Amino acid sequence: MNFGRGPSVVLNVGGTRYSFSREVLKDFPLRRGSRLHGCLSEQDVLEVCDDYDRERNEYFFDRHSEAFGFIMLYVRHGHLRFVPHMCELSFYNEMIYWGLEGSHLDYCCQRRLDDRMSETCTYYAAEEPPGEPAGGPEGKGRRPPGAEGGKWLERMRRTFEEPTSSVAAQVLATVSILFVIVSMVVLCASTLPEWRVPENRSVEEQSRYTAESVREPSGIIEAICIGWFTAECIVRFIVSKNKCEFVRRPLNIIDLLAITPYYISVLMTVFTGENSQLQRAGVTLRVLRMMRIFWVIKLARHFIGLQTLGLTLKRCYREMVMLLVFICVAMAIFSALSQLLENGLDLGTKNKDYASIPAACWWVIISMTTVGYGDMCPITVPGRILGGICVVSGIVLLALPITFIYHSFVQCYHELKFRSARYSRSLSAEFLN
Repeated sequence: MNFGRGPSVVLNVGGTRYSFSREVLKDFPLRRGSRLHGCLSEQDVLEVCDDYDRERNEYFFDRHSEAFGFIMLYVRHGHLRFVPHMCELSFYNEMIYWGLEGSHLDYCCQRRLDDRMSETCTYYAAEEPPGEPAGGPEGKGRRPPGAEGGKWLERMRRTFEEPTSSVAAQVLATVSILFVIVSMVVLCASTLPEWRVPENRSVEEQSRYTAESVREPSGIIEAICIGWFTAECIVRFIVSKNKCEFVRRPLNIIDLLAITPYYISVLMTVFTGENSQLQRAGVTLRVLRMMRIFWVIKLARHFIGLQTLGLTLKRCYREMVMLLVFICVAMAIFSALSQLLENGLDLGTKNKDYASIPAACWWVIISMTTVGYGDMCPITVPGRILGGICVVSGIVLLALPITFIYHSFVQCYHELKFRSARYSRSLSAEFLN
């Protein structure tokens, strides 16, 4: 810290003073406190705190002093709990201000915070990174060289990533949705008998992208949709901040899986030509063409519901694994018992449907999920009793983790809805300006 004097720094939070050495402040666990170490001017200091005394090297924060005391207990001992008789949302607001997250709370307090947020539908946005230009009158000033280019790239990123961030983003999202819908309609219509190619053509001819098929209306529409998706993906890759992170994101992987089969099919057609030895490649090409169904998942960029589903699955993977373990254990037990009762005791009433444990696993899974296709069922009295126990056990086992998944789904939905509303407010301000 080149701004200020003295070997120590004093933080005055709501009238309570805390003294730290400069070295301690450099690696301070609270992000707002550590930012003071990098302040080089008066303007930098005032962006971090509310006021300061340069002579005494004291920095003033107009925040809740008791809440900061509990936050300091977390810094010293590693346990963060709510202040008694203080609103959970107010304390969480203090945590966000100082650079902490809900995950830093102890487990019991995390549950209280989740319940309170679910009840009030309230979420707080994280603080903008220090390197980004501040909005409003305080953020206006001299910009370093290249700031205009960075601002343009940031606008481009938000235009392609956040459909509610601007008017251009909404128009782009609408066009993208129309292309997805058109491509899905063409894919579904291509499976109709009226759209199918004559049966006397070979498998390779039916699956290959020939010059004649490209000139057909469905081929032209498919080429246009692929061109749009490809251009959109390339532009988003160019304007992305971190190229490696861009490639690893699930939605971008889905985009790649949706676009690649078209080009693979075209390349295979170009290189194989009329070679009869590669006729069997027609099945592979049909599979690749059917992978266009992944385009439906592209709608997750524009609909909160699909985003909520993906975020819930990401956060509840432990509960999902636990659910699968429950089902697998129950399947192993009930399939072995059903095979023994229906086929293994040799009482003159052998049920050929239960000839093996793997065959009985199918009956167990459709019984536990209460689907009951009726393709196989027990015929002995002990087997039917076991079947009733299997159905009831399936209902209980499937219901146990649902509560955790439901609460996570509600939390993810409100969080994404709050984020969308925040960008909508930015859009309204941009439109008014």
